[in-house]
Amino acid sequence: MPVQPRTPPGVLELLPPQQLAFQRMLDTIRRGFERFGFLPVETPVFELTDVLLTKSGGETEKQVYFVQSTGALKQAQAAPAGSDKPPELALRFDLTVPLARYVAEHEHQLNFPFRRYQIQRVYRGERAQKGRYREFYQCDIDVIGKDTLALAYDAEVPAVIDGIFAELGFGKFTIRVNNRKLLRGLLESLGIDEPRHAAVLHEVDRLGKQARPEIEARLAGDGVGLEPAVATRLLDLLSAHAGDSRAALAALREVANPTEALTGGLAELQRVYEGTLALGVPESRFQIDLSIARGLDYYTGTVYETFLDDHPRLGSICSGGRYENLAGHYTKSKLPGVGISIGATRLFSQLLEMKVIDETTVAISDVLVLQVEPTLAATYAELATELRRAGLNVEVYGGEDKLAKQFKYADRAKVPLAVICGSRERDAGIVKVKDLRSATEHDVPRAGLVTRVRELLARPATPAT
Repeated sequence: MPVQPRTPPGVLELLPPQQLAFQRMLDTIRRGFERFGFLPVETPVFELTDVLLTKSGGETEKQVYFVQSTGALKQAQAAPAGSDKPPELALRFDLTVPLARYVAEHEHQLNFPFRRYQIQRVYRGERAQKGRYREFYQCDIDVIGKDTLALAYDAEVPAVIDGIFAELGFGKFTIRVNNRKLLRGLLESLGIDEPRHAAVLHEVDRLGKQARPEIEARLAGDGVGLEPAVATRLLDLLSAHAGDSRAALAALREVANPTEALTGGLAELQRVYEGTLALGVPESRFQIDLSIARGLDYYTGTVYETFLDDHPRLGSICSGGRYENLAGHYTKSKLPGVGISIGATRLFSQLLEMKVIDETTVAISDVLVLQVEPTLAATYAELATELRRAGLNVEVYGGEDKLAKQFKYADRAKVPLAVICGSRERDAGIVKVKDLRSATEHDVPRAGLVTRVRELLARPATPAT
């Protein structure tokens, strides 16, 4: 019996119209990165295990897929008991660790500040569930400095995000920004000792995602152990003036007992906020949100999260921040950086499910040349070649089916225009161009075909009545 065809759990396999919509989303992201001068980088899908897992913790290692050839597997099975060691290679679980290795390895060949973008698949052995994948695309940018990195780059990152999501057209969105240094200083000013900072920030990061009384109870509970009055004061400070960035900045200047970290973080946050607005990002799409903490410990300054206003349940669709030393495990050089990541697969799949993305309107071809008379195959090839050389995507129907079947194919493929040319049209020196969107037909002089096709494609699509 044949093996039943089925995809493994935890992967997103798309039909061609959906794949085309996804590819166009990635192309928009790529253009947005390149518009700001970011350079493309690709790293291998697998890394040496000892390099990849240098920075990982126990939980990360549980999600790693190891790579092993059949020959190496047989050798491992034949090895004496007690000599077990992980395979030499493992699939990358994010793009940050490979970037750290890449920058450290090629440090003396790169031009700093190094501006890189990377759009590739990553792999995590997570339990397959809705909205979470074992194989997925990440789209990352980072600016890496040598020894220092100016705050101007922190201000530039939201401008990149703004340009991309404005072009993608997924609806209104808000980029929220905060500063981890400021948060640490705020905790210090409230008398919260450093050993409890990580646990407190972990709870702070849940503001807006969980009910405040639950967060407040956990902060004052045995796990964190804050005085109830301190927990309340902290959440009041972080929640006040939500949506009013300038008022939030003013309130922070009035905090009692300001520490050096609070003062420095506040100054950084204000510079980033003003710098981003100067780059043309509207205040309506860029806000200071003091509850944004980002759970990853390596963020040391600016942090970002981006949300679709009409779809809050999606959570953050683009996030990142500043870190002081990207590649400290691989080089003695200090390499500070700032960057963001878009989880493209998760974002696309959920927007597709919510009908925000309509893949049925997407087509790869601009024109379909119909096969009216098989003896005119050379003419159809000539017409298609002329249109392709003009920069258009053109398909020639290859069979000898009736025109009704060919039009049905064009309709299902969502091709906007069909070119029709039989002996009568050829002898008259014309070509018929049918706009399949409006069911209108146009007799076009043969010499003016390219011009007329471009004019029709430039028109807004008007459905047939």
